[in-house]
Amino acid sequence: MLNVSFFTFNAFEENTYIITNEKKQCWIVDPGMYSKQETDQLIAYISDKQLQPQGIINTHTHLDHIFGVQALIDKYAIPFGTHEAELAVLHMAAGSAVLFGFDLSAAPKPTHFIKEGEPLMLRDDELQVFHTPGHSPGSISFYYPKGNWVISGDVLFSGSVGRTDLPGGSFDVLVNSIRTHLFPLPGETTVLSGHGPATTITEEKKHNPFLQ
Repeated sequence: MLNVSFFTFNAFEENTYIITNEKKQCWIVDPGMYSKQETDQLIAYISDKQLQPQGIINTHTHLDHIFGVQALIDKYAIPFGTHEAELAVLHMAAGSAVLFGFDLSAAPKPTHFIKEGEPLMLRDDELQVFHTPGHSPGSISFYYPKGNWVISGDVLFSGSVGRTDLPGGSFDVLVNSIRTHLFPLPGETTVLSGHGPATTITEEKKHNPFLQ
């Protein structure tokens, strides 16, 4: 059984998730630690819980979701995976950092690509992968039916959706991703977003103003 904990990091208030199995192996999703203090906080948590990081898996690679990737690669020598369509976004990361007033000397390089339809295995536990573009070209969501939750990145929020005015974004594509991949999930499925509080599929179907 997989469990999820989260931290909120950096000036964009980005949610970084840690997915852990019963053997204390873990994945880190969208590590957004920007300051040394934030990095130390996450590493201390991993140490205190005696977790064994197995890899970094990113829903997408906008600046606020990759700040902490290289620090974790350096610390744990673990692989970093994202969707192949995110390469163009990664290539723009250093320039985007300058525009927003952040320091990112170089974007981290993926060691492998995550594909829709190819489940991710953490020992005996399986995450389903959905390609959910619209916020960014390679946005993906991670669904765990057994735990009744989905990590949606910046695709779907409580009462909102991801912005689509960044390069590679499209509102029509985003809405199609949500209706095709997320809304068919059971209504009680918890949606763990890249920013803000958790919500449910039923709540967003009923009340999300962008999806009525």
